[in-house]
Amino acid sequence: MKKQLIDEIRAKALKLYEKSHITLTEDEKKNIEVADLGLNDIQNTGLEIVTYINTDRVCAKEMVLFPHQTCPEHIHAPFGDYMGKEETFRCRYGTVYLYVSGEPCSNPKVLPPETSRQYYTVSHEIELHPGEQYTIVPNTKHWFQAGEEGAVVSEFSTTSYDAYDIFTDPNIKRIPTEEE
Repeated sequence: MKKQLIDEIRAKALKLYEKSHITLTEDEKKNIEVADLGLNDIQNTGLEIVTYINTDRVCAKEMVLFPHQTCPEHIHAPFGDYMGKEETFRCRYGTVYLYVSGEPCSNPKVLPPETSRQYYTVSHEIELHPGEQYTIVPNTKHWFQAGEEGAVVSEFSTTSYDAYDIFTDPNIKRIPTEEE
């Protein structure tokens, strides 16, 4: 992604953090991760992340999703001695639709992006509103999408190893690169 676009996306994300009354430091504001996942379609697929802490035991993040923006299906699989990431999502603003393994939803509130729909395999729907949360156990396929007004989601988890996330879409590159 070009630096100018990253700066524009960060500014847009800051507006949603402000709407949700999330206070960020100046360093956090300028270091918001814009994760387009290598797809160059950030308005539809990706997310904006502030990582507060990521140690060898715990991780805490704030994530912004723009209206109808989707974080694609993936798992946090075990590797080595690591059992995979357990994470709790707590909605702070807007509505987030979380999809996990389980009984498929017959009438989902949202759909995956049309251009990559074939890579979405789980459809058990969990709808989260401000103050509601859900915990995903390690090695669980999941994806999520914001509703009409966008969403801010807090993530509390075990250690995060983003580079090891396994996406069902083979076109995804989790670690973003920045162009001048």
